[in-house]
Amino acid sequence: MSRSRIVGWTSLVAVIAVMGGYALWHHGTGKHNEPTRNAAQVPPVPVRIATVRKGDFPIYLTGLGTVQGFNTVVVRTRVDGQIDRIAFKEGELVEKNDLLALVDPRPYRAALDQAKAKKAQDEANLANAELDLQRYTKLGEFATRKQTDTQRSMVQQLNAQIAADEAAIANAQTQLDYTGIRAPIAGVTGFRLVDRGNIVNASTQTGIVTIAQIEPIAVIFTAPEDQLPQIKDAIAAGSPKTVAYSPDGKRMLSEGTLTLINNQVDTASGTIRLKAVFENKDHILWPGQSVSTRLLVSTTKDAVVAPDDAVKHGTDGLYAYVVKEDNKAEFRKIKVGKSIDGETIIKKGLAPGERVIVAGQYRVQPGSVVTATIASSESSGD
Repeated sequence: MSRSRIVGWTSLVAVIAVMGGYALWHHGTGKHNEPTRNAAQVPPVPVRIATVRKGDFPIYLTGLGTVQGFNTVVVRTRVDGQIDRIAFKEGELVEKNDLLALVDPRPYRAALDQAKAKKAQDEANLANAELDLQRYTKLGEFATRKQTDTQRSMVQQLNAQIAADEAAIANAQTQLDYTGIRAPIAGVTGFRLVDRGNIVNASTQTGIVTIAQIEPIAVIFTAPEDQLPQIKDAIAAGSPKTVAYSPDGKRMLSEGTLTLINNQVDTASGTIRLKAVFENKDHILWPGQSVSTRLLVSTTKDAVVAPDDAVKHGTDGLYAYVVKEDNKAEFRKIKVGKSIDGETIIKKGLAPGERVIVAGQYRVQPGSVVTATIASSESSGD
């Protein structure tokens, strides 16, 4: 083969190789450019949002308390004797003066009859003495003055004796009435403490039953002594509302009013005892029950309020994310006030009507595009 033909073939192979390499390079570059463009297009972050509102915000002081009967009475016998009858059922509601038990009344009825008979006897003696006095008076000078004065004194003594008889009858009647043991207050009976047939004695401390008044009912709770000025201001302005909740604070049980601040602070615990009264018509509160309490001490007017879940803690303090009109997240430093029932007063950093992120913040950065859904009242943060 001639030298010129060899050079031609070599040149042709070189050109083909260069063109093939360029095609391979161009094809590879195109494949890598597509993911790069896709990587730059970050998808929107899904979040839940809520709207900052403006309105009145009640300020509550929280605490723990115990329910107790408004009045509690241990019913005891006031006379000695044998229990003939138990007239109540354990745990039932009783009204004032309802019969609870009956002590054998026969000895006391006999004592009453005896006192009445004694009065009748003395009345007969008095009648005879008055007749004798009239006779002495009519005799005039034929009766000595001493006889007349003695008879008049006898009449006076018998009158006094009849007065004593009346007192004895009243006492005997009272003792007879005491054989019927009655409820001194309206309330709920507890366990029966004595059974029929037992001998009871007025001098013993054993009762028949305990009655607790539950309409109304009281809750005794405590508050730190540094809250005392707020509480005193609230009670001076009226009867502040007090709300009783279940011990976990999730279920509202009843609403009442604060009626009493105890007359001294417990120096050992640094707390003050408070008493609130509840009507308790539904009997949802029960003596001995543990409750959590909320005492309304004031109301902040026209407060800026946001959900608790919108407030986040950062290294530089508290912050929140606001969703702007272009659906981009904006970082805001904020200052807050009181918080209760899932809402917080915003003192600085947010305005009424702004939309704040309450869930999904962990994926959000300043300027992130978000897709927002309205958070329900039961939604929670991250």
